[in-house]
Amino acid sequence: MSAPVHVTEVVLRDGHQCLIATRMRTEDMLPACERLDRAGFWSLEAWGGATFDACMRYLHEDPWVRLRRLREALPSSRIQMLLRGQNLLGYRHYPDDVVRAFVARAAANGVDVFRIFDALNDLRNLRTAIEAVKAAGRHAQGAICYTVSPVHTIEQFVEQALELEAMGCDSVAIKDMAGLLTPSAAEALVSRLVARLRVPVHLHTHATSGLAAMCHLKAIEAGCRHVDTAISAFAGGASHPPTESLVAALRDTPWDTGLDLELLQEIGAHFAEVRKRYRRFESEWTGVDTRVHVTQVPGGMISNLHAQLKAQGALGRMNEVLAEIPRVREDLGYPPLVTPTSQIVGTQAVLNVLTGERYKTVTNEVKAYLLGRYGRPPGPVNPAVRRLAIGDETPIECRPADLLDDELEALREQVADVARGEEDVLSYAMFPEVAREFLQARNTGTLRPEPLEPEPAPGAEAGGAPPVEFNVTLHGETYHIRITGTGHPNQDRRPFYVTVDGVPEEILVETLETLPAADRGGRRTSRRPRATRPGHVTTSMPGTVVEVLVEEGRRVTEGEPVLVTEAMKMETEIRAPVSGVVRAVHVSRGDSVNPDEALVEIEPEAGDG
Repeated sequence: MSAPVHVTEVVLRDGHQCLIATRMRTEDMLPACERLDRAGFWSLEAWGGATFDACMRYLHEDPWVRLRRLREALPSSRIQMLLRGQNLLGYRHYPDDVVRAFVARAAANGVDVFRIFDALNDLRNLRTAIEAVKAAGRHAQGAICYTVSPVHTIEQFVEQALELEAMGCDSVAIKDMAGLLTPSAAEALVSRLVARLRVPVHLHTHATSGLAAMCHLKAIEAGCRHVDTAISAFAGGASHPPTESLVAALRDTPWDTGLDLELLQEIGAHFAEVRKRYRRFESEWTGVDTRVHVTQVPGGMISNLHAQLKAQGALGRMNEVLAEIPRVREDLGYPPLVTPTSQIVGTQAVLNVLTGERYKTVTNEVKAYLLGRYGRPPGPVNPAVRRLAIGDETPIECRPADLLDDELEALREQVADVARGEEDVLSYAMFPEVAREFLQARNTGTLRPEPLEPEPAPGAEAGGAPPVEFNVTLHGETYHIRITGTGHPNQDRRPFYVTVDGVPEEILVETLETLPAADRGGRRTSRRPRATRPGHVTTSMPGTVVEVLVEEGRRVTEGEPVLVTEAMKMETEIRAPVSGVVRAVHVSRGDSVNPDEALVEIEPEAGDG
């Protein structure tokens, strides 16, 4: 009896998100759409995840316009998106009115299949999104985040899948974001799901550890009939197994996909040429990395840690951080490592290692997590860590969004000066600062995407190009720097794209000649004093000032928050090291800061310093 396998192609979203930092432009997708539409995929994943943020922040494209253009170019295909449940596409929980509005507009603009997940597998955080998808008449796919821990079992995953089915999901996906599945585990889990569910089972697994293709085959043998793959030009490593290879492997078997291999190879050839244009954004983590089976750290998370530690001059401590991540994860009740929990756990592990004392500094996100504001932890939380982080505060027991008031009307008012429609309001809801800057540039006709190739340096025409490759020695460590391009200036700042020992980075260079000696636009231009005294307030890692909580002349007590900084999208309260009077504040909101700088100066009280 024939039982063909159906394929979801992810090159338009997860493939380039994993391998070229979500930088593929719509103009490079559209020429392949006619062939993608003819190929006969079950769906094309093309929206959601990090694409929404990257479109506005880097490509200066409207993500809603991208969706509409893809919908027009793919008339015969299901377009699929990835949705983070109550988090939608951002990093916080949104009220139900925002969730319903976002899903309704996504459906109206072209999304057919919504893959919905929650980082903690707290299914309470999926219910509103599932109901909204069903109300829009679209396919609701509930996803289970697969992970391995003492508190996660196959039976638990099966029970969660049954609950998703009861909520009205049209299918259930195994979301193996870190590539943790082994062939035997895939067979066992799929067998149980297929036996218990009435709806189809889909498998999404990454090629990070080198086991994904074997997992596909064992899952198919166990009854899975829907799998995710990436066209070969954007397959492998932190991405997915190649589409063409699966099609070839299943040809002339009962599971034959029916897809035309030659047509797929034409699509692959197009994207192979496209990928060359984005070489500046290539990830270092494009090969097999088996460390994931020890640390459970996805490939993309490792590259973030690499960049973070290099910025600290502490790259030699990577192994310490990789060893600390599982300990932090255990302390927090074994959350799966996927956005946003991967950032929450990873940043806290870096802080624990670099400060030399576990939980000496605790990020605001860890505090919110321990207060239950992301949902219910999968396992018991370390009570000592909870006490250090939140003291005697009682974690909430309800669904986090139950504590949120509707905010759509307020959002409309906040962005009324630049918004042209409901989609603009929802973009602002996801990423307020990025969206406002994007919408202002759109309205004035000044949107410019970051360049794909290096721009000529000033003066290059007269005397030849200046060097774009050099070594820099900082704190005794030497780094190989290569400039790969520059972006368009934004007021007095210009982004430069570089590789540091082969790792892609972005830096902002600020022109000082035209600035007054004081601040301009809230950014401090004078050099801050080095931190040398007990009353000097410092940060544990490079970041950006989000909020200044004190002013000169104010008395503070030891341990009182004086600043909030952000690094790796995680916020941290910086606390007063001593009790005393604030004598100087050297930072403003939006400033970049480093660990050796005195950000605030406190004159200690007698006996404190």
